[in-house]
Amino acid sequence: HRNKLNTFLLLCHFTFACHHFSSYMHNLLSTSSLWLFLNLVEQLPTITEHSPASLIAFPFEESFPMKCEATGNPGTEFRWTKNGQDFDPYQDPRLKTLDDSGTFIIPNNGNLTEFQGNYRCFASNKLGTAMSEEIEFIVPTIPKFPKEIIDPIEVMEGQSVILECNPPKGIPPLQIYWMTISLQHIEQDERVSLGLNGNLYFSNAIETDSRRDYCCFAAFPRIRTIVQKTAMSVVVKSNKLMKDSDSGSGRGYANSLLERKPSLLTPTGKESHTYLVKGEDLHLECIAEGFPTPKVEWVKIGFHELPERAVVESHGKLLTIEMVNEEDEGKYMCRAKNPLGEVVHYFHVTVEEPPEFEIEPQSQLVTIGADVVIKCVVKANPQPSVVWRVNGRLLNEVPTSNRKVLKDGTISIHNAKPENSAVYQCEATNRHGTILANANIMIMNIQPLILTENNLQYMAVEGKGVVMHCKVFSSPTSSITWFSVHKNGSLEIHNVMKEDMGEYSCFAQNTEGKVAIAATLEVKDPTRIVDPPHDLRVLARTTIQFSCQAEFDPSIGDDFEILWEKDGMALNASENARYILDDGVLEIINVSFGDQGFYACVARTPVDQDMAVAQLSVVDVPDPPEDVILSEHNGRSVKLQWIPGDDHNSSITEFVIEFEESQHEPGSWKEMMRVPGNHHFALLNLHGHVDYRFRVSATNEVGRGRPSQATERYKTPASAPDKNPENIKIEGHLPHEMDINWEPLSPIEHNGPGLEYKVSYRRQGTGEDWMEHMVKRHSFVVKNTPTFVIYEIKIQAKNHAGWGPEPEIITAYSGEDFPTAAPEGIAVEVMNNTMVKVRWDHVHKDKLNGHLGGYRISFWRLRSLLYSKKTHGDKHTLTFSGERNHAVVTGLKPFSEYSLIVMAFNSRGNGPGSHPVSFKTPEGVPGQVSAFSVTNIQKHKVTLTWSPPVDANGLIIGYILQYQLINDTEELGSLTTLNISADSSKLHLQDLEALSKYKFYLRCCTRVGCGPAASEKRTTVPEFKPFKILSFFSGKSGSLFPPRKTTVSPVANATLSSIAVLNISTSVSHNFANISWIPGTEQTESELYVAFMNNREGNWKISDALNSSKTFHIIEGLEPGTEYTVRLMTKSWVDNSSIFEDVIRTSAKGLASIHGGISNQGWFIGLMCAIALLTLIVLIACFVNRNKGGKYSVKEKEDLHPDLESQGINDDTFCEYSDNDEKPLKSSQHSLNGDLKGGDSGDSMVDYGDEDAHFNEDGSFIGEYSGRKERVSMEIKGNNQSTA
Repeated sequence: HRNKLNTFLLLCHFTFACHHFSSYMHNLLSTSSLWLFLNLVEQLPTITEHSPASLIAFPFEESFPMKCEATGNPGTEFRWTKNGQDFDPYQDPRLKTLDDSGTFIIPNNGNLTEFQGNYRCFASNKLGTAMSEEIEFIVPTIPKFPKEIIDPIEVMEGQSVILECNPPKGIPPLQIYWMTISLQHIEQDERVSLGLNGNLYFSNAIETDSRRDYCCFAAFPRIRTIVQKTAMSVVVKSNKLMKDSDSGSGRGYANSLLERKPSLLTPTGKESHTYLVKGEDLHLECIAEGFPTPKVEWVKIGFHELPERAVVESHGKLLTIEMVNEEDEGKYMCRAKNPLGEVVHYFHVTVEEPPEFEIEPQSQLVTIGADVVIKCVVKANPQPSVVWRVNGRLLNEVPTSNRKVLKDGTISIHNAKPENSAVYQCEATNRHGTILANANIMIMNIQPLILTENNLQYMAVEGKGVVMHCKVFSSPTSSITWFSVHKNGSLEIHNVMKEDMGEYSCFAQNTEGKVAIAATLEVKDPTRIVDPPHDLRVLARTTIQFSCQAEFDPSIGDDFEILWEKDGMALNASENARYILDDGVLEIINVSFGDQGFYACVARTPVDQDMAVAQLSVVDVPDPPEDVILSEHNGRSVKLQWIPGDDHNSSITEFVIEFEESQHEPGSWKEMMRVPGNHHFALLNLHGHVDYRFRVSATNEVGRGRPSQATERYKTPASAPDKNPENIKIEGHLPHEMDINWEPLSPIEHNGPGLEYKVSYRRQGTGEDWMEHMVKRHSFVVKNTPTFVIYEIKIQAKNHAGWGPEPEIITAYSGEDFPTAAPEGIAVEVMNNTMVKVRWDHVHKDKLNGHLGGYRISFWRLRSLLYSKKTHGDKHTLTFSGERNHAVVTGLKPFSEYSLIVMAFNSRGNGPGSHPVSFKTPEGVPGQVSAFSVTNIQKHKVTLTWSPPVDANGLIIGYILQYQLINDTEELGSLTTLNISADSSKLHLQDLEALSKYKFYLRCCTRVGCGPAASEKRTTVPEFKPFKILSFFSGKSGSLFPPRKTTVSPVANATLSSIAVLNISTSVSHNFANISWIPGTEQTESELYVAFMNNREGNWKISDALNSSKTFHIIEGLEPGTEYTVRLMTKSWVDNSSIFEDVIRTSAKGLASIHGGISNQGWFIGLMCAIALLTLIVLIACFVNRNKGGKYSVKEKEDLHPDLESQGINDDTFCEYSDNDEKPLKSSQHSLNGDLKGGDSGDSMVDYGDEDAHFNEDGSFIGEYSGRKERVSMEIKGNNQSTA
């Protein structure tokens, strides 16, 4: 059936009715009328397949089919000819034949040579005969070089040498190699050349050309064969004896042998002719001999330059033009020349063509009685011979009356008859080949046959075109008519509308009959992509997504699908796990360069489809450059060239060239230079005596790629240094020396071994000779120089290869000495009470003994003007750089007498100071008063104590006290101001409101003004008289640390009755505190607890239970300079059971370290213990004396709890105590309840005036030095904020 279909397709060429039939062949296969037609219509034979014009029997193939297939009706018969003689493959049992085929198979059984020849296939039936082109069956022989003995070739140095290869014949292409026995290639250059004929040419021989193993290898790739010629020996004899001869004639004879003008080794003669076929490659070669070695140039006669496609290779000796055409024809000239002359050769190049059909004879289906014209027009160079055949025989062998051949070679058949049906062959031949064309001429009449299936249903998309087919075969040609239920009745509708739906009919009619078919047309909405994918440009190894959404006709239903294609090939997620296709989304995971391309989203229905294309470009850093090689070696310069790697869709912006050398830092790659991305080579200037390797990496917008493979090593010859030392520094550390230092040359800059430096110096302007010293280090000291004179210095590098360039001369001064003169004309101008302006005269430059660094002012305080006694205070020095004659001194103390001196300095040091100049600063405002304290707080009055400010800054003329009421929200009342005399340090302030909070401000004043205020906040006590608790010790503290004011808590009334403790006090160091007490006279054994809290953090820590008979407890691990709250309690929980509270601040670490040093001394510990013991004895004696009149429990209670109603309050003596006036105590009024509530039943002394319940220090500090015995055992989160 397939053969019948092919026959019918050929018949379709005979009539316009079969136009475009081949695109519908699949439909035709299912048409029963077609098969009926094929069985009824007779057909001329047509060869459908045959072997190529050249069939080579390669020895590694198993068999060789000689193909010939044909179709025809009735069936075809096959016959063969070999070398023009009949050949019947069916009669040779060695050949395998196929049924219903003209093909036969030649097995590779070793007897192939007898089948070698030219074959032609003929396919015939009763209507005619078709023939194939000639098929040449070639049986190649294995090429071999002849076995031969080749005598050694002996030449004198400078003569030319030709080593002939003469390769054997074989199947082209042929490749020639010249190598040694060890397979090392013979290197070619301007002097040594491999010719196109395979010979090896030496333009002039040198001694190193002598060797015994020159071998020519001939390779035949198509038959996978390489053969080797017998090795040849070349002996080059030296002309050294003649060149060294003293005889003039000897030298001339040697020169005549060595130096000569060029002559051509190949080609020979003045000119030659080259013929080649269009499309082949042109190779023109000129190899010349002579000494010096000739250079070859090429020109095309009549043109200024060679064609653009011309390439000159093999060191100028080979001209190549690929795929030549008519434009490359012409006359070419090569010119070989050297200083002694030149030689030329002309090439006449002719481009020819094999035969090619301009008009190929066409098969035709012609009605009976019509005229037939068969044309065959061929072009070729040289002009081909054209031969016509009919059914495989020459025209003159088959004469007919109505056929003739016209002058232009056209065949004309008049009034054609069925017997004129035949196969006509046109064959054209020239020396470059043969072409053959068969034309089937069929003369017949037949009624129309509609090949399109009846009742087809077409679906079209609105707005697009549709074609409804009506394919007809007939002879003569049928008229075709379409009818429609619509008025337009078109066969092809270009812009389909909904109204075009309906039924259509096609009618075909000719002189032999009439037939018809029907068709139906449906119109659908178009499919349209509404959200197409977009172009993406992404980095490799990332994940990308293409999205695509489309609209389609709803009636199509589930027949809609979205497909993805890459570069025209459908994508399948099951074949590649990196591709994920889901509902119009294409996701590609881990994108690689293989993924880049054009991705098409195809929205498809059975009716139509829409497509949108997006490009995916993957970018990455460039690949490493390839073929990185060194060329043009020229001592210390070399050319580095490379082929860029793939830029991965991001243009290369630059190349980075790195080097590594094996001597100084082997394995370390360093950047040498960068070149633009469009350069593929670089000329490298190198250092001498270095063994280099190089590599190249490329950079684009993504980043820098991996480096290339390293080149072979290249070692540069040693040479003199290129540069001299830089950054020369001259320093004069001593008066009679000059230190010369410089930056040494790096090891790679040495350019050779034995680097040294020549240091030359001389005094400037004296005419002295240069003093020179050779050193290997990079410093030199010139001794015994005059102080601070100008020298000329130069430093030159040298190695074994020679001296560096002439160095530059620099000038510098020798060593400096101290200035020998002091500034004069010192004048001081007082600017204000802390600043003065100082002026002076410059020191003459001859006295500086060096470069002036500037001036220094040293000043010191002699005394405060408040006192007459002078004391030399600390000296302060200010430095002012540069050549100046004035400066401002700040930071002075007011109301003081100062002295100052001025001195010049240079790099050596200070010169002598000027005569001291004294000056006085005016008064200023005083500092803040010291030890401001509010004590003895009562119902309507308080006592304020203070000390004068540390820095009075003038004569104190008095103090200003201001105070005002405030509340818990810090709202301020009216301000009251009092003036206090200068000699006062205490003030009893009266007429205050009871139970009110006040803020007090105290300022010290001089005649200039008042200083900053010191402030305190206190609260007066209520209207009734507070408890009188215990008796408190009054006396000066013997502790190294300031005594602290203490506070009795609101529950003291309840606790002190059961726990009798006296004189509770605290002492503070930089990292620990001591809380101490004295047991009462009627003490019973009970437990106490000590709690403390860091006021900044708010965490309470509580000790283990303490026996009340113990007299102290040490709190350890405190932070220096931190405020803590300390409590003495009767319970192990922080609540209102505390009987004592104090706010302490640890000292700064520097001060604490001083005290700690004293406290660790044994004598001090012993002294403190003795004082504590004496104090305890005195206290016991006082209590015994007080109670010796009798011990009554009632009396004790009255003493402890006096009747507030019957006993008056002495305002002057209420809880009054004595203390050190110079160190007034700072008070605290914090409690834990946080609120002051009127009428609270828990009232205590603190509620009525905590500032009045003072506990004096007992003068003992023994607790700090008697050992740390108690540890904190409990931590409670508490609130560190409390108010009175």
